[in-house]
Formats: sequence, structure tokens, C-alpha cells
Amino acid sequence: MSRTMIAVLLSAGLGFAGAGMAEMHSPMTYPAPMPKADYTQALKDADAQYKIDKNACASLAGNAKDICAAEATGNRNVAKAQAEAAYKHTPKDREHARIAYAEANYKVAMERCDDQAGNPKDVCVKEAKSALVKGKADAKVDRVATDANREAAATKAEARKDASEEKREAEYKVAVEKCDSLAGAAKDACIGAAKSQFGMR
Repeated sequence: MSRTMIAVLLSAGLGFAGAGMAEMHSPMTYPAPMPKADYTQALKDADAQYKIDKNACASLAGNAKDICAAEATGNRNVAKAQAEAAYKHTPKDREHARIAYAEANYKVAMERCDDQAGNPKDVCVKEAKSALVKGKADAKVDRVATDANREAAATKAEARKDASEEKREAEYKVAVEKCDSLAGAAKDACIGAAKSQFGMR
């Protein structure tokens, strides 16, 4: 694998350690295992990029600095997890890479929520947690779907059911949190509508 391919691997992590850069990219997939030499180099490159990104945060202050640090750490963690997934090339390691991506997104999102207050902050936190639940659930579904040692059809159906329930519950919590900005009958109606929409009692 060329250095260019390694650079692509690393850039497919969070992809924005530093202010004003692009949104995160989802984890990559690989048609064949990564050679060990490229894997070792990818880990070194991830650490080197982390130092650069962390140093770039030094000029910031307050929550902007916290966000920058979370992005730098997330970039490194995702790049390393993706390198491991590309090297070991197993469904479990690909799942771990996707979970690392979801967790990195979550930590950055939580830092961003600190810029808000009151109900908007509460909603922001619930949405971040909901996205984390969805990310982990989807990673599990994909891993189970490609795991040759499991009974594919039955296990995948069960995984989808579990994932659906987890995502529905997380989305319900977000909807209820949004109702907190209301009061009285309007709030009761909002909560009732949320329960009805997501099949809660």
C-alpha cells in the first residue's frame, strides 16, 4: 500500500482536527488486508498527526480548545482503529472501528453542547447520546451480518430487532426532552404524541 493510500486511510477518520474543517467521514472499508508494514506506518502517522492537531489547539481558549482537543483525539483513535480493521480484516475489528468513530463523534458533540444552556443543551446532549446508540447498533448489525461463524439469517434478524429497539428508545428520549421547553397541557400533549409515535407506554 502506498503512502498516498495510508494518507487516505488516516484522512477518513474524523477528518477535522482543528477549527473550521469539514464534517466527519464514515469509516472506510477495504477489499483486502493491509500489509503489516503499512499498518505500522499508519499507526505512526496517526500519532504524528495527533501531535500536530493537538499543538494547533494551543492557540485556542475555553470550550473551543476543548472541542479542538476532542477532535484531535478522535482523529487519532479512529485512524488507529481503521488501520487495525484494515490490517486484521475481520468483522469484529471493522465493528470496533465503527464504534470508535461513533464514540469520537459523541465526545466532540458533547463538547459542542457545552456552548449551549437550558433545554437546547439538554436536547443537544440527548441527540448526541442517541447518535452514539445508533452508531453502535448499526456497527453490531453489520458485524453480525458478515460473521461467518453465526447463523446469519436468524442472528441478523435478532440484531436488527435489538438495534431497532435501541434506536427507537434513544429517539424517544430526544423527543421527550424537546417537550421540556413547553408547559402544562402543551407539554402533556407533546409527551403523549412522543409516546404514540415511538410506541411507548
